[in-house]
Amino acid sequence: MSDNENRIVSGPDENGVRYYNLGNGQQEAGVSQTVQSQGQDTKPKKKNRKIIRNIAIILAIVIFCAFALSMCSGGDNSDIGIAGVDPGNSPYIATLYVEGTIQNGNEDVFGTATGYQHKWTLEAIDDLMYDENNYGLIIFVDSPGGGVYESDELYFKIKEYQEYTGNPVYSVMGATAASGGYYISAPCDRIFANRNTWTGSIGVTIGTLVDVSGLLEEFGVRTETITSGEHKAMGSSYQKMTDEEKAIWQSLVDEAYAQFAGIVAEGRGLDLEYVYEIADGRILSAYQAIELGLVDEIGGITDAYDAMREELDYYEPELIDIKYPQDHITFSTLFGQISAANDSDGEIDSVIELVNSINTTPISYYCEILAE
Repeated sequence: MSDNENRIVSGPDENGVRYYNLGNGQQEAGVSQTVQSQGQDTKPKKKNRKIIRNIAIILAIVIFCAFALSMCSGGDNSDIGIAGVDPGNSPYIATLYVEGTIQNGNEDVFGTATGYQHKWTLEAIDDLMYDENNYGLIIFVDSPGGGVYESDELYFKIKEYQEYTGNPVYSVMGATAASGGYYISAPCDRIFANRNTWTGSIGVTIGTLVDVSGLLEEFGVRTETITSGEHKAMGSSYQKMTDEEKAIWQSLVDEAYAQFAGIVAEGRGLDLEYVYEIADGRILSAYQAIELGLVDEIGGITDAYDAMREELDYYEPELIDIKYPQDHITFSTLFGQISAANDSDGEIDSVIELVNSINTTPISYYCEILAE
């Protein structure tokens, strides 16, 4: 027999462990070492976290390389046809997608364009205006609204298309077409909504102005703001808002609200006083909006296309999608994947949430609760 066989005291036990007599009373030490080894099973979480992070780094490198290759090989097709789409030489109806917040500068932290692109959208409508093969425009709206300026600029561009071409323009509402999303739908000849659409929210906001001056005083912190005029710093979080300043803010909101109400009254053929009665900022279901005269019927893009084809008395013009091209991996996508893999405790999510919560927005036709 070997030395190891002579030293075996017992085993294997139910866990497959053998115990050895090492001599000089060392059996106990051997058992102790075995127990300690078994105790290491309680530590896999820390090891797993390191493994996950290493895997995430490797994946990040692979994804980054794929991203770089796509950027190098993709090229820029923005000068081909309309917004990168070649409609050919046959009559067609265009579906233009307005998805996301209606504002300038929608991009991720790395400067990559994401979501709704304002300048591109206006230029796409210009291209459609001067294309003799374009017979009509369907605007698909899935937006919580946006800036007063941008919403109004898009509104005027839609009106310009209508007046210049004489072509029909229909709005088709997706999951959300609120505030500025309704603003740009109002001038359309017909409005279709999905039966689960949330729309309305006709009104204006400057967001929430936070006053932390009382909190600072509790900690003995005093602030002084040097301005050229009494109201230059109105809205600052470090000083209490006066009644006069509140009235100034309210006047700006009221003016933009009157403009919004007028747009709805004109576009929908409604009495202005009636619009003021129903336009209290509330969110409406599709059926509620139909009942109030703000939407024409339940339907989607196919329904709008069929109705427009019938209006045009044309057998079958092609239906072409006009959408901002976002077919490559963005840095924000990459960053999100790395964050999810490495941030099991949620620290990054918490920081991002905090930053988003203190973002300020200009006066806007925007429904915050329906924002993405």
